[in-house]
Amino acid sequence: MRYIMPYVLVRSKIEDYAKWKPVFDERASYRKSSGSTGENLFRNADNPNELLVLLEWDNLERARQFTQSPELREAMQRAGVVDKPDIYFLEKI
Repeated sequence: MRYIMPYVLVRSKIEDYAKWKPVFDERASYRKSSGSTGENLFRNADNPNELLVLLEWDNLERARQFTQSPELREAMQRAGVVDKPDIYFLEKI
């Protein structure tokens, strides 16, 4: 059986990166304890208030649970996320 690395890609719009980033950083231990093994952050070159966050996970089911958690919803609200994020569950091939 081969191991497939799961990822979560989140696209969201934010009020202000300077407001969003500290909240993202403070949640690092929560992401790690939920199974995240790393992240990459991207900003739309034409719209700096649109972000893509690519998170690596140890397990796809744990990733799904994380994206549905009340803790994540609360953090996104505090961070100034202004739309309903698009969330994609991916497998590296």
